Amino acid sequence: MLTMRIQPREERKNNNHDWVILRLKTIMHEAGRYEKTENNAVKCSLCNHRCAIQEGKSGICGVRHNEHGTLYALTYGKISAEAVDPIEKKPLFHYLPGTLSYSLGSIGCNFHCQHCQNWHISRATLEEARLRTLQPEEGVERAIASKSASIAWTYNEPTIWHEYALDMGTIARKKGLGTIYVTNGYITEEALRELSPMLGAFRVDIKAFTDDFYKKVCGARLQPVLDSAVLARELGMHVETVTLVIPGLNDSKEEMESLIRWVIDHLGPATPMHFSAFHPDYKMTDRGATPLATLEKIYVMAKELGLRFPYLGNVYNHPYENTICPACGTLLIERQGFSSTIRALDGQQCRNCGEKIEIVRHVA
Repeated sequence: MLTMRIQPREERKNNNHDWVILRLKTIMHEAGRYEKTENNAVKCSLCNHRCAIQEGKSGICGVRHNEHGTLYALTYGKISAEAVDPIEKKPLFHYLPGTLSYSLGSIGCNFHCQHCQNWHISRATLEEARLRTLQPEEGVERAIASKSASIAWTYNEPTIWHEYALDMGTIARKKGLGTIYVTNGYITEEALRELSPMLGAFRVDIKAFTDDFYKKVCGARLQPVLDSAVLARELGMHVETVTLVIPGLNDSKEEMESLIRWVIDHLGPATPMHFSAFHPDYKMTDRGATPLATLEKIYVMAKELGLRFPYLGNVYNHPYENTICPACGTLLIERQGFSSTIRALDGQQCRNCGEKIEIVRHVA
């Protein structure tokens, strides 16, 4: 921890951005996952951009700032959003189903998605944001008081909140809470391994299955996302994927089939995959919402390819949101909106046929 000096008025006029940082952050938290390089520059190894950050500059995420050769996490302990959500809203259907999740977000993102639905916080700057302080211990206390079974770092990208989530999650696990990243999956191997003792669920967006989409729409690459999903599973995390199906960009039968086959081969056929409807937002208003028929065809194809648990998202009260026993077809969990009712599940077994269902009912 470092206490920063207050700049004289004339210096503030000359460098408003730095003054805002100091005004909002009288105490700054040194980041982890970086190394010092020449001329007071640093190299961040938290996400797969691996930004080289010059003195006085911030990384692509906008919230990791180089001050005199030391990298600081500007949003440590600073939140923009706090809510108690049904866990189905994440969406997570096979991790603590039917429970509440204490959910936190801040600002910034290491992607620049043209269709971002939380752009008002992901693209917010420190100058614009209305952030309030919440220390890790207090966050855990508030989660327990809210009767939540888990804490989720969500709304904006949690990877760039690394130190804060790590500290809070470590406390949370000791208190018996589940822990969730709702993430774009661009975290580095070394950062994900550091999180693994405390992180229970890795709900990852696979936004498309072409590198071209990632480069043009998100400002990133596909392979690091796939690598992190595989590593999360190897490290023992519960993994579910979400793909927002965008008309004309990633909705072809060939691309969806390739994505589903990859998940089956690399994450396993029991991996829940959510295929969600797109609606125009932010900088992508040049196309309409995803037709329901498109999503239904993807669901049927996923089942035919051998995926045990495909789901549709952003569709209200549709039978393809329910959890069905892949062996006998019994309705196991019924969902309406973000509410769920367990109908025929005893622990991890179908009550009708005894089939084992890959689902996390309790935190280990």
